[in-house]
Amino acid sequence: MRRGILIILFALTFGGGSLFAALAPSQMPQPGPELKRLGYFVGKWHSDGELKPGPFGPGGKFTESEDAQWMPGGFFLIIHADEQSPMGNGKALMIMGYDSEKKAYTFSAFNSMGQNEVATGSVEGNTWTWQSESVMGGKQVKTKYTMKEQSPTSYTTKFEMSSEGGPWATIMEGTTTKAK
Repeated sequence: MRRGILIILFALTFGGGSLFAALAPSQMPQPGPELKRLGYFVGKWHSDGELKPGPFGPGGKFTESEDAQWMPGGFFLIIHADEQSPMGNGKALMIMGYDSEKKAYTFSAFNSMGQNEVATGSVEGNTWTWQSESVMGGKQVKTKYTMKEQSPTSYTTKFEMSSEGGPWATIMEGTTTKAK
């Protein structure tokens, strides 16, 4: 038995090493141009907007402050946000990246109300579109979050939702500006 284990360890160490070497990158990976495109969002930002009455509460004005920085390595953008809305104050952690296998941007968010949002995105010209599907209250829901770059220091946002394949309803609209 002991001899069999030694043979396996020898094979993994010396024979399997070539397999591991073939799978390992020859050098550290570098972020591609898709990731560098996310650099637009690096910095401190301030958002103002309006929530429409609907599934997220009675509606009203909201503000948000964001601080977006690259994670070491440059593959993910980490965003810390402080929010004030008719539902109260909250915090969020958002992570943006790019999945080169799926050729799509990735977005994950976690907030102090216990919510987790996962979306995939694309960019065409100056318009970013993030989409997700989930179940809310037992119903299939699709969401679409659009960010349109107005300048290097400003973009507009629009959040829409469709329930059970119905028409899209605007849930939120706003403007985001970069802090000086």
